[in-house]
Amino acid sequence: MPKNAVSDEEIMKCFEVMSQLRTHLEETEFLDKVRDMENEGYKLAYMEDNSHIVAVCGYRIYSNLFMGKHLYVDDLVTSASRRSEGYGESMINWLREVAVQNDCNFLHLDSGTQREQAHKFYFKHGFTIASFHFSEKLRK
Repeated sequence: MPKNAVSDEEIMKCFEVMSQLRTHLEETEFLDKVRDMENEGYKLAYMEDNSHIVAVCGYRIYSNLFMGKHLYVDDLVTSASRRSEGYGESMINWLREVAVQNDCNFLHLDSGTQREQAHKFYFKHGFTIASFHFSEKLRK
């Protein structure tokens, strides 16, 4: 069962798995970044198996004019050595429950265009492509 990372120790335990998705992250900066993002509504959650972190997600609940209240998944990753064991599915199901409990209209996320295996996973679990996401890099 997933749970939110609250303590500094719990947050740092998530770094190894999160860095498999967010390869640019520096371990020395991870805690401060997560704590800063918490001020913007970010929550970090994780799943363990035998005291080892096997899946991690970051999410936030907020509202906008398009979707109303919604749960947005910033990050979702299962440890490379533990994929296809049901942890990602458990995390998605848990996120759905969190969204419903918080009266959200939508559960949504972005996924890089190169992540074809992730796309298959999301389609399998009921997600659809709802829009294009555009970005412009402003800093190097």
